[in-house]
Amino acid sequence: MRNLITDVRGVLVGNAQDPLAATGVTVALFERPSIASIAVLGGAPGTRDTALLEPEMTVEHIDAIVLSGGSAWGLAAADGVMAGLAARQRGFQIGSLRVPLVPQAILFDLLNGGEKPWAGDGASEPPYRALGRSALDAAAGDFALGTAGAGYGASTVNLKGGLGSASARAATGQIVGALVAVNAVGTATIGKGPHFWAAPYEQGDEFGGLGWPAANTPADSTIRFKGGPGQNTTIALVATDATLTKAQAKRLALAAHDGLARALRPAHGALDGDIVFAAATGYAGAPSDAFALTELCATAADVLARAIARGVHAATALPFPGAKPAWSDLFGSR
Repeated sequence: MRNLITDVRGVLVGNAQDPLAATGVTVALFERPSIASIAVLGGAPGTRDTALLEPEMTVEHIDAIVLSGGSAWGLAAADGVMAGLAARQRGFQIGSLRVPLVPQAILFDLLNGGEKPWAGDGASEPPYRALGRSALDAAAGDFALGTAGAGYGASTVNLKGGLGSASARAATGQIVGALVAVNAVGTATIGKGPHFWAAPYEQGDEFGGLGWPAANTPADSTIRFKGGPGQNTTIALVATDATLTKAQAKRLALAAHDGLARALRPAHGALDGDIVFAAATGYAGAPSDAFALTELCATAADVLARAIARGVHAATALPFPGAKPAWSDLFGSR
């Protein structure tokens, strides 16, 4: 087990980033078309081709999921992924043609100090199509966390955000993994200290092993907000090797949002784009009953909470004036 979403059989992940622009793209590639659904609990989402993931919609399987920076500009990343998949003869068959199905979610990283002329002059070409293709081509079992891919330009109120991942084997025997780009309106840590809200779910010392602080004060729970309208989103994918229906994948996505709420304070705000995709690759058996499905859902929530903390813990600060410090900059000696 790598403690990555790629511990789920059939899932590969690739990152690509533009350091000068301080933005990036992450692609989760399914080695064979997979069942997927989505739950959107933030009030200001940015998405592409996500309506088809609702259980009542006709299409059952998708080829990849894209997480991207760039706000609405970043939605072009799926174009590059589609082109790359078409070259591999992947996609929904329509006569002699194929249409790769690549749902996507984006986060806001336009004001992080990177150079993004396309968002101002209207003449420059955004990098996201090329980044999407590069991230697809890089898809593998191992991939970088922290300041990488869709998490490259991400931040929280007080710390650099980043790309996180984690995995676990559920009591049912199936594996569940999470992939997340943490660009939260709030905090992943408690008060002004190094401890993570996700501490009760930590495995080993995957994000420092510090546990809870000795005491929590009312000030530690004060809600703090980052930036202004549209600057906040945490986007994630949970995946399992279980065999699920589309409706069950929807339930998995909804339950996984509990992990987002456990790891970030606050979450699901009116100006957040908080989104969780859920996918099932179908290499393991189906849940035997409602209790087994609930076990998978609970595991997904725990794994997503851990992935969020890992993304912040692994991040490094951007080299721009006023950039948010990394967790390691402030607390690495602990």
